Amino acid sequence: MAVLLDRSQVDVVYRRLAKAMPGRTKNAKGPKGQPDAFRSCISCMLSAQSLDRNTAKASHALFSLATTPHAMLELDDRDIAAAIKPCGLYNNKTRNIRAFCEALIGEHGAAVPDTREGLLSLPGIGRKCADIVLSFTFGKDVIAVDTHVHRVCNRIGLTDAKTADRTAQQLEQRSPEWALRDGHFWLIQFGKRICTSRAPKCETCPLSDLCLYYSERQSG
Repeated sequence: MAVLLDRSQVDVVYRRLAKAMPGRTKNAKGPKGQPDAFRSCISCMLSAQSLDRNTAKASHALFSLATTPHAMLELDDRDIAAAIKPCGLYNNKTRNIRAFCEALIGEHGAAVPDTREGLLSLPGIGRKCADIVLSFTFGKDVIAVDTHVHRVCNRIGLTDAKTADRTAQQLEQRSPEWALRDGHFWLIQFGKRICTSRAPKCETCPLSDLCLYYSERQSG
């Protein structure tokens, strides 16, 4: 059985998703709704292994204390940890925030870089966070991979990867250029509405005739 859709099938998948899903909406904001690149990066760091509502609480509390890297470094670690406690792993995240701010000031003049290479060079920033900031904050044509996107892509056959980072790499290589701008939105919306983690709605899915997961289920 094939483990990946071919290039023409990948194109068809995106075209069907473009028709079935709303895509990038006018009110789409930066990560967790943050207004600038610095706060977007910090919010992404806080979101690791955290529910959205807890990340929002932690972000709100922290940004009520400081909204720039210089101001953040003036805070005591205990104050940062107390503010971000709702999102969990707060001691480790406090260290990452401080290291991130120090590197941002020392290596980039306090300005968040607008390239993946530049973002990944910063402590605490992984591929998912970098791509989310590039897409939402800087408006770059890139497909950020979260849990939903990772699941959907490997079910359908767009990718064949064990990790989200590898899924992101394969998507970048295999996705048509025209689909990069809204691909993240189509895939995540599809994952939440139809290709859900449990009990995916395969019988009403617009991709069932192409989906490798559905084909395997039928043949099994």
